[in-house]
Amino acid sequence: MSVRTTAPAAPGPSRAELVADTALALLAERGMRGLTHRAVDEAAGLPQGSTSNLARTREALLGLAVRRLAEREGRVLGLDEMPDPADGLDGLAAALALAVHRSLTGHRALLVARYELALEATRRPGLRAFYDTTGAVFRDRLTALAAAFGSPDPARHALSLVAWADGLMFSCVAGSYSARPPGLDEVRAGVRELLGGMLGAAANPDR
Repeated sequence: MSVRTTAPAAPGPSRAELVADTALALLAERGMRGLTHRAVDEAAGLPQGSTSNLARTREALLGLAVRRLAEREGRVLGLDEMPDPADGLDGLAAALALAVHRSLTGHRALLVARYELALEATRRPGLRAFYDTTGAVFRDRLTALAAAFGSPDPARHALSLVAWADGLMFSCVAGSYSARPPGLDEVRAGVRELLGGMLGAAANPDR
């Protein structure tokens, strides 16, 4: 008699991940006022009080959402998959453009949730510190990337990259360009121009 075997099912999200993902979804859908412990329980299909057991206070719930946001955005942006400097600025522009375009086209709700959290952090010093510490992971990786591509001032150039990407994403998700987000080619052209101005001489010292 043969025995049929099946691969083990992939583990689902933990209770903390479910609560955080639901909080992010509520932030995108209802805004900051719509995020309550009770609303998370109801939207996630959890027994009443489940969210409070994980995050007693509102600030703790927001911190849980920020931590999960960083995890999910890290996968979307793929900063660990950036090209080798040997690929030149065209390779870097293509990689950065793909990350930004992927956020715009497939993860708009996540961006809206981030804007809600960023604004709330301006009113809550504890959340501000947590938000900035979490975001430092992305800034540090971009700074290292700029240095690897020959930037004479990696921290300043990382700031320019973050400002460009954040400005583009906000304009195309919540601003006046939300009706028609740019295509991948447009995003790539924009970031290539920026990189050329910042790193062109360093990347092409003989020109």
